[in-house]
Amino acid sequence: MQSVFPAVSPEDRVRIRQAVLAKYEQVAVTAQGQFRYPVGSQGLAGLGYDAALTAQLPVEVLAGFVGVGNPLAAGRPEPGERILDIGCGAGVDALLAALPAGPEGFVAGLEYSPALARRAEANRSRAGLGNVAFCLGSAEALPYGDAAFDLALSNGVFNLVVDKQTALAEAFRVLRPGGRLAVSDQIRLGPPPQDHAAMVASWFT
Repeated sequence: MQSVFPAVSPEDRVRIRQAVLAKYEQVAVTAQGQFRYPVGSQGLAGLGYDAALTAQLPVEVLAGFVGVGNPLAAGRPEPGERILDIGCGAGVDALLAALPAGPEGFVAGLEYSPALARRAEANRSRAGLGNVAFCLGSAEALPYGDAAFDLALSNGVFNLVVDKQTALAEAFRVLRPGGRLAVSDQIRLGPPPQDHAAMVASWFT
């Protein structure tokens, strides 16, 4: 079936990735005023995150939350599980997942923005959790081996990725047989952009 969206040229891919990176480098400084929906503690409460869980993280850590949904609502991590947060941002979902996973579990947070990865690491230190590690990377080329995780989380990230098919294939590749993928994301309603310039400009708005 032919796509109704304009084809994404190599040049468009570069422009989109650069625009996404520029946006989220700003988000690393402050999330306030960057989105059309509540962020921080207000966003967590509105999306139904477990208040007993979020209360275990410092307020300054929770302030970095910019998710569009609650991937943990699909099922809380089990003690000892290995978890991957794809596009972890400031690390809030990763840190929340690390709490029920416990000291025998492990959470890897992958982030595309260097500034956000640094903020996630700072948040890990504030939270005092030793079962979490953050690194730079792309959802389209996960730097992990096959069947490495029990659970993969993603919160508002796949809509930003240019090659979504590859990113989803990568997520399933790193999940063990029987592993779980929990995704919260956005979809576009209404007609698609009719030209390349509009498509690139509206990619993440």
